[in-house]
Amino acid sequence: MMQKWGGWGKRGYTFLVLPGLLLLSSWQGYQWWRWAASPVAAVGSEAFAVQIEIPRNTSTRQIGADLAAAGVIRSAWAWNIWAFRLAIQDQNGSFKAGRYLLSPEKDLGAIAQTLWQGDVLQRSFTIPEGWRLTQIAQALEAQGYFSAAAFMTAAQTIPSDQFPWLDPEWATVEGFLYPDTYQLPAGAVTPQQLIAIMLNRFAEKALPLYEEQADPGQMSLLAWVTVASLVEKEAAVDEERGIIAGVFWRRLAQGMKLEADPTVEYILNRRQTPDRPLTFTEVATAHPYNTYVNPGLPPGPIASPGQASLRATLNPTATDYLFFVANYDGTHEFSRTLAEHQAAVRRIRAQRRGNRATP
Repeated sequence: MMQKWGGWGKRGYTFLVLPGLLLLSSWQGYQWWRWAASPVAAVGSEAFAVQIEIPRNTSTRQIGADLAAAGVIRSAWAWNIWAFRLAIQDQNGSFKAGRYLLSPEKDLGAIAQTLWQGDVLQRSFTIPEGWRLTQIAQALEAQGYFSAAAFMTAAQTIPSDQFPWLDPEWATVEGFLYPDTYQLPAGAVTPQQLIAIMLNRFAEKALPLYEEQADPGQMSLLAWVTVASLVEKEAAVDEERGIIAGVFWRRLAQGMKLEADPTVEYILNRRQTPDRPLTFTEVATAHPYNTYVNPGLPPGPIASPGQASLRATLNPTATDYLFFVANYDGTHEFSRTLAEHQAAVRRIRAQRRGNRATP
């Protein structure tokens, strides 16, 4: 005989209880969501707005964790759910990088919309060490500041009236836009204003090094930044920056051509790779910046050098090396004589061919 429970069999009990549990679970989930999506602080409370920096390429999950840690939202899990909902509604949209002023009095949806729409207090823009003007211009255009062409045009005007240490005869401000992360106003900014911000940063971070350590009679400001830009493009290992700078200064002192590959890459606007090195024809390209063709320094820097390269150029390592060639691990093989250098080149090329032949 079937066991009874209050007049119901087991099946009847299951039929009654399971929907009840589901309803209870749904009710608890609803209550949790109401709590998680609600403002952290009541409107009119003494809660202060919080400035939050969202770097570029920050994941949605990390944004939620940062907002929860800052006390702006209640739950990172709820943030992920809301973010998924936004992504479904606007498949071409995304959360925008920048500096935001967020109030704990706003609910989760309002905060998410602020970041989705990019209503920033400030926008963040980073210039990595070794970027050239064209790369900076393209990145600014990609982030919606203004066209790359407008920036390149502005970079050809030397604001020496505002920055007396700039020579009005220079062709561009290449090399003097200090590589750093900049917090830019949320509103419109012109190419000229942005260039002035970057030149001010150079004056703050780099110019004091030159004024304290350099002998203007031995090393001009332009020569310093130009050599530092070559060091920046050549060096992949910090320990080698001083040696590379020493080689360049020593070759200049002996009247040797610098024969720096990055100057050829600069005029061709491409980066060589182990599988696509510079050709003899490319190296022979006639151009004022080609240090294989022309003696001495190129007319100006080829990129924005960072602090390490600027310091290494001011304080090069004393060395008797005159040559170096890149290995395939980021380091270089340094040589004292042309014969040693040619032997190193042959050895490295043979190693490369052997590596490619190995399955």
